[in-house]
Amino acid sequence: MQRLSGSGETGHEARETVDDPIKGPGLKRCSLYLWAASFVSILLMASHCTRKGKPDLPDRPLVFWHSFVAATHPALEETLSRFEAECPGIRIKAQYVPTGDGLLQKLAAALQSGTGPDICWIHADFINRLASSGALLPLNGFIEGGEGLSASDLDDFFRPLLESVTRRDTLWALPMEATTLALLYHRDLFREADLDPDRPPVDWAELKEFALRLTRDTNGDGKTDRYGFYVPVFPASGDLGVWMVLQWTPFLWQAGGSLVSADGSKAAFNGTAGVCAASLWRDLYRSQNLQSYSLSHDVGFASKTMAMVLDGPWDLPRYEKMKDPDWAVAPLPAGPAGPATYLGGESLALLRNSGRPSDAWKFLRWMVRPDNQAFFCMKSGYLPVRRSVLSLADYRNFLGSHPHHRAFAARMESGRSRDVMDHQAEINRLIADAIERIIIGGRDPATTLDEAAEKADGILARRADTGRSQDE
Repeated sequence: MQRLSGSGETGHEARETVDDPIKGPGLKRCSLYLWAASFVSILLMASHCTRKGKPDLPDRPLVFWHSFVAATHPALEETLSRFEAECPGIRIKAQYVPTGDGLLQKLAAALQSGTGPDICWIHADFINRLASSGALLPLNGFIEGGEGLSASDLDDFFRPLLESVTRRDTLWALPMEATTLALLYHRDLFREADLDPDRPPVDWAELKEFALRLTRDTNGDGKTDRYGFYVPVFPASGDLGVWMVLQWTPFLWQAGGSLVSADGSKAAFNGTAGVCAASLWRDLYRSQNLQSYSLSHDVGFASKTMAMVLDGPWDLPRYEKMKDPDWAVAPLPAGPAGPATYLGGESLALLRNSGRPSDAWKFLRWMVRPDNQAFFCMKSGYLPVRRSVLSLADYRNFLGSHPHHRAFAARMESGRSRDVMDHQAEINRLIADAIERIIIGGRDPATTLDEAAEKADGILARRADTGRSQDE
């Protein structure tokens, strides 16, 4: 396999050889709760390990684990080559690792054997577990050092991105790229359904109406072969659960709810807003007969089997290669409490077992430099993590000639940070399982969300002990 392979938030051709978190069949449902308890203790031991038999010589490449989408590989390859040309004393060896639970399991095993990476690309959801285990290096010391980041540099980052990787006033990672969620739709399919292609659905009522009008039997054989709107529900395994909750959360916000209480001590996703958001997804799923739909969201949109999908900018390089260019990006339809979407992304963390933390930090600092952010984002489709990038001439020109990217960039200032909580990955799993049971299993939304919230409250009760152990 080449230096770059694999995927991230969603996946495409490279996923054919690895577990596919969108298509799903390649993933095996693992029990998070069977191994989560041992994970921290394994990493606590592993964090003291060294690279046995692998001396940390200056010419050893820094190992960088990532889970980027296949469409991002060329951009990452060019970006790493650009870094190595500018910093000839440091080489980067990028390796694909499946994200989600697979990443945590592989990371635990690698750190225990002293073969873990120097740098790891991670979801913010895993920060708590990795930080409390001692696997990560806190970045405050690097930032405040001679080759750090100034206060104006930090202020330049979009605030939700830094909030997502900060725990108890400690920054545990630096955002590498930004994403947000929008509605993508085929304009020509709107015309066929007598819908205005310049007016996508603006609220939940129109989303339901448009989805039904766009769902059709185009062959006249009595079977649905075109669907209006993709409801992202599938077995909640690994990063599938993260992906499902990631897309459901803006609907929860649009109904006026949140995942947890303001102080993070109690689950809140089971309130009226949660029931409302889950019921919307259930109604959309049933009305379109989506149980007969078997494609992933990206394949469905590319093949025009699906008229509307929720997606992020990471898939733009693929969609822009479609033969039919008549599609558009729009804000998410607003709910009862108004519009909402998130601003998130993945970040780069330094592993404690690295023998070259200073060199690893140089890569992180280089990666968030505005000109390098602009280069990577123009190549990859991702959004920049710093506001100043939007003012750079090259990036402004790029947005001017790429309307789909421009539509995503326009969402950044209004995007909000995802709810930060302790034990986030475990609670994501509970929420995803509940949504699956409601929509596919036909369970009552209120009862099912209450059951999940009760379990989540038990998990959140650990936060006091976790906080004490980190402070000691």
